[in-house]
Amino acid sequence: MRTIVWFRGKDLRVTDHEPLMRGSTTGEVIPLLVLEDSYFGSGDRSATDESQGSRGKRPPHRLQFFLDAVTALRSDLEAIGSTLVTVKGRATEVVPRLAREWNADAVFAQAAVEPGSRRRDDVVAAALGERFRLFGGETVHPPGTLRTQAGRPYGVFSPFAKSWRREVAQVPAVGTPARLSRVPDNLVAIRNPIPDLVELGLERNPAILRAGSSQADARLRRFLKDAGPAYKADRDQMGIDGTSRLSADLKFGTIAPRRVWLEARAAIGETAGGMSFENELIWREFSYSTLWDVPTILTTPFQSDFEGFPWRDDENGWQAWVDGLTGYPVVDASARQLRAEGYVHNRARMVSASFLTKDLMIDFRRGERHYFHYLTDGDLAQNTAGWQWTAGCGCDPQPYFRIFNPVSQGERFDPNGDYVRKWLPELRGMPSEFIHHPWDAPDSVLRGAKVRLGDTYPHPIVDHSVARERFLETATRHLKRSPGSQSAPLRLPMD
Repeated sequence: MRTIVWFRGKDLRVTDHEPLMRGSTTGEVIPLLVLEDSYFGSGDRSATDESQGSRGKRPPHRLQFFLDAVTALRSDLEAIGSTLVTVKGRATEVVPRLAREWNADAVFAQAAVEPGSRRRDDVVAAALGERFRLFGGETVHPPGTLRTQAGRPYGVFSPFAKSWRREVAQVPAVGTPARLSRVPDNLVAIRNPIPDLVELGLERNPAILRAGSSQADARLRRFLKDAGPAYKADRDQMGIDGTSRLSADLKFGTIAPRRVWLEARAAIGETAGGMSFENELIWREFSYSTLWDVPTILTTPFQSDFEGFPWRDDENGWQAWVDGLTGYPVVDASARQLRAEGYVHNRARMVSASFLTKDLMIDFRRGERHYFHYLTDGDLAQNTAGWQWTAGCGCDPQPYFRIFNPVSQGERFDPNGDYVRKWLPELRGMPSEFIHHPWDAPDSVLRGAKVRLGDTYPHPIVDHSVARERFLETATRHLKRSPGSQSAPLRLPMD
């Protein structure tokens, strides 16, 4: 039996890859990757599951990681006797055509959640019929299967997490094929080369994490040994290496989420760090499940009351936020980290997103697109869910009145100012006492730190306390006019 195993950009591994393992037990396997235009930023970002682009622009950091991961996948396949056949074109045309030309008995692939990918798979399924089979692997538990007692999708994380833990008692890993059949020379000969960054007009960024399954494995082992036990306490500290840094690996599938979950349970189990890390994995599952059930969240708020919200058109504020020149150090550090290394610490992401949507009142979708373009781990389900949660219109029982104070968040989660100093060299001389609010420093301190407000570093572009009240008043007015409006704002301890 000849089986095409169709890799699709979010499953770039040979370990714990169910389509590959299933194919290896049935006979001959031909590993295939279709190099679609959407991989390289030339199409709509929601066109397919693996779309790397945003509004036609090439996302530099994600493309570098993707191309390196594809190259690593080819090497991993060659190590077990096979190789990767890469063919340019539209998958909806290429896969059925090659299945005919190669006399394939079956085409196996990993099921996808994103709506563009599901449409693509429907087209391929219509062309191939029963020969086309999809398997799990993008998530630990199949998305869209957990339901409330009323039979509805979960709209709040906590009950979803309880249900998830109840259903997912033990999910065994799939393993790795010991050996695959050799791909015939005539099929290898037709493959198109994997593009390099130079062809795409991009420069290699040495700050981007190295891609591939071996690198993902090393990151997981290092995390479980070093940062994992203290994850609950350290995960929010922006100035230390307290997180797993597996987000890009999970986005591209260079490591299986099922394997991360199983190994974390074995290594750090039900410790505080282990349970906190498991919660983050379940949040990912929640985001994917929500996208499966409510694909419209890619363009519209999950909370329908937020439709028509009066977001502000503030180009000066937007540009200051993008360039890291708002005058709020954590916000500015996150902006510069994003563009420099395609990654932002999760706590800094939340502070930055809150500042854009609450302090500046700029549409969350604009921030989401900007982040999606630059993030190496840019993932539609995760990025959309995170931005909507912070903006106050996502899956949350008490959403819109959560507003992060960029100063107190910095003092709490970057107490020594290490994160700010790394990304804002103009503030490196500031003492920790004032680094998160340099405008309060005496002139003598500013002179000693060589900081000239309004010159070497900007004054704050808004007063946070004033901007906070403006947002709350605007949101309260808007939501009172909306059918089924939410409750009046509470003062949560975010400041």
